[in-house]
Amino acid sequence: MSYYVCIHGHFYQPPRENPWLEEVELQEGARPYHDWNEKITAECYAPNTASRILNSDRKIIEIVNNYSKISFDFGPTLLLWLERHAPEVYQAIIETDKECRKKYSEHGPAIAQVYNHMIMPLADSRDKRTQVVWGIRDFEHRFGRKPEGMWLPETAVDLETLDIMAEYGIKFTILAPHQASRVRKIGEEKWNNVMGGNINPKMPYLCRLPSGRSICIFFYDQSVSLDVAFGDLLKNGENFALKIVRSFSQAQRQPQIVHIATDGETYGHHLKFGDMALSYCLYYIESRNLAKITIYGEYLEKNPPTYEVEIIENTSWSCFHGVERWRGDCGCRMGSEPKFKQEWRKPLREAMDWLGDRVKLIYEKETARYFQDPWKARDDYIEVILNRSVENVEQFLSKHSKKQLSKEEKVKVLKLLEMQRNALLMYTSCGWFFDEISGIESIQVMRYAARAMQLAKELCGVDLEPDYLKILEKAPSNIPEYQNGAQVYNMLVRPSITDLLRVGAHYAMSSIFGEYRETQKVYCYTAKNEAYESLEAGNKKFAVGRVRLRSDITWEESVVSFAVLHFGDQNLMVGVREFMDRKSFSQMRKGTEKAFLKGDFPQVAELINKYFGKQVYSLSHLFRDEQIKILNKMLEPTQKKIENLFFQIYKNNYPIIQTLNEMGISPPQTLAAVIEFTLINALRKSLEDEDFNIDELQKLVSEMKKRTIEPDKTDIGFVASQKINKLMERLAQAPQDDSLLETIVKTLNILSVFPLELNLWKAQNIYFSVGKKLCGPMQKKAETNPNAKKWLDHFNELGEFLGVKCV
Repeated sequence: MSYYVCIHGHFYQPPRENPWLEEVELQEGARPYHDWNEKITAECYAPNTASRILNSDRKIIEIVNNYSKISFDFGPTLLLWLERHAPEVYQAIIETDKECRKKYSEHGPAIAQVYNHMIMPLADSRDKRTQVVWGIRDFEHRFGRKPEGMWLPETAVDLETLDIMAEYGIKFTILAPHQASRVRKIGEEKWNNVMGGNINPKMPYLCRLPSGRSICIFFYDQSVSLDVAFGDLLKNGENFALKIVRSFSQAQRQPQIVHIATDGETYGHHLKFGDMALSYCLYYIESRNLAKITIYGEYLEKNPPTYEVEIIENTSWSCFHGVERWRGDCGCRMGSEPKFKQEWRKPLREAMDWLGDRVKLIYEKETARYFQDPWKARDDYIEVILNRSVENVEQFLSKHSKKQLSKEEKVKVLKLLEMQRNALLMYTSCGWFFDEISGIESIQVMRYAARAMQLAKELCGVDLEPDYLKILEKAPSNIPEYQNGAQVYNMLVRPSITDLLRVGAHYAMSSIFGEYRETQKVYCYTAKNEAYESLEAGNKKFAVGRVRLRSDITWEESVVSFAVLHFGDQNLMVGVREFMDRKSFSQMRKGTEKAFLKGDFPQVAELINKYFGKQVYSLSHLFRDEQIKILNKMLEPTQKKIENLFFQIYKNNYPIIQTLNEMGISPPQTLAAVIEFTLINALRKSLEDEDFNIDELQKLVSEMKKRTIEPDKTDIGFVASQKINKLMERLAQAPQDDSLLETIVKTLNILSVFPLELNLWKAQNIYFSVGKKLCGPMQKKAETNPNAKKWLDHFNELGEFLGVKCV
């Protein structure tokens, strides 16, 4: 009897990029990380590339790549982010699939995913096709092979989608048991009803499709999957393994597979250390030969379906009512606010469908003049999304165009294609999944809609926004401040809308606070300076210039003239306009500079208003990350004054502070606040300092403990983790540097008096790697060499702090 185990992880985050900038902006809720992608990468995607297996003493004895032992899919938009912002993690995922093909009979563990997590049964035929094509092409581009399987978002399924997948060579997908209707043995006539999740999940099934094609379906084990996602199973890797193994049927004689499917983020993000439970589970099964670890492609080749199945269309794994969660108030929700209703979902879906239909008509009509086949061009546009080099875009346009396009026509067709891309992104499922229309996920899909409408207006003068907002007025918010979807749009979406003038304003404001360069990137725009002058008078700053801006996405470009005045505080005034002739620009520059040098700042402001009219911007128009960067620069002098003042108060009153401490008397509340701020601030600076002084750190920590001051465990823990990881990176370069080794041990020892939340994943990886190479040789040398013994003692001590056994 053959037992096989397959664990599938569905790794996905909704696209979070600002549609006008193509970058994820700062997200406060993810602190101390920059954004949720960065946070979840640190908690899940990275740890699963090097997960820990512990012994009975809770010491790390092995580090394994979980991706090499599971089946997985990654959202294409998430992989794009990882490629740009976490290249080591990205590369580890890609390489794992390549390396594992030998292990799994030339099958890779990765499967594809439709492009941007659209609920496929709710999409029209064209969108379904594009989603499948983009998902496959993205997979081929990254993994260097054709995908065998494809994950359906929320496992939402219908026959048309399966047919399109099969048409493009997809062999299998994964569904929940309750999505099966009836089964029968291939070749037999009698069907058996399996509704209500009563299908045997330990085998693959053949699903015959309307076109005559077919696709295989694996129905995951619901009991184990639910325990992993929502129960306590990941608290103990051995229990996890036993639950899987006990799911095998003793009565079934043919080969059987116990397989589960959950969100991949379960392993580390939703459940801390979930990756370690997963790695131990697989280790336990393999080391005891309880079953063979496999993946779907390999199992399917060795065990083709002997039964066929009919599915229940318009169903999913996360809505008891089919796919109503993404178009109505069906009752499925997260439940964090019990009184919240989801009546907004239906109007939001209607607004998106209305808009989607309108922009399709515009696209088809406008591109018919330029493209041989507009919809084939849209399907192939993924090649441009994956490589926006000028050469590649030109090749794409040449392939699909009826004629040689002019510069202006190229801009137009790229805008039309971007309008379609944003119209697809606005259907990302998370926009409807949660409980409130003003949540970041719903705001994000409305931002994509706003970008699509902006492009439609620029292309053919059609303003779709008023009618779109009329529909959104019917989407009630649960928060009185927002009233309805239209108000949410006006308050939380409209301020994001950007054009080249706003990019120019951003460039102008940034130029007086940062390093100025002749050519520089401003997110997905390229700025080339044509004229620039800056002046300073005390804390006042002024700059005037002209810059050529070009979108790297649509190739739209414009020459923008600007004048920016910083009043020395939080007040900034920027005038921006296109097409200012050289004579007018010269007059504006001379007049504003003259007024500034005279110290007549009101006159400068008056002249900016005169020359730039309504196109005047302020700090609020800066893009989010630069806003914070500039505000921090503005606050820097004040911050330093506060730090210096508090330090002087602390220093001048140190004798009485000591006396109070010796007498067991608490200092006055205001003085206590000064002491706490000063010491914690000094601790942070000590850890951030490149010239790290271990003695200074010891004094600070001793002083803090004496006064029972504890730093924020998350904030200072984050800084401390970065310091230790940097020291360990140095050790990786010079592993036999005993003085560095001793410094790391002392640092951890000093900080151990605080309950800090340390993320030492990277440090542990380095330690384990160094230990594998040097522990054995050093143990032999230590018998006769005192330096080797000293190194080994320090290394073992470091292992105690890191929880890693020297191997």
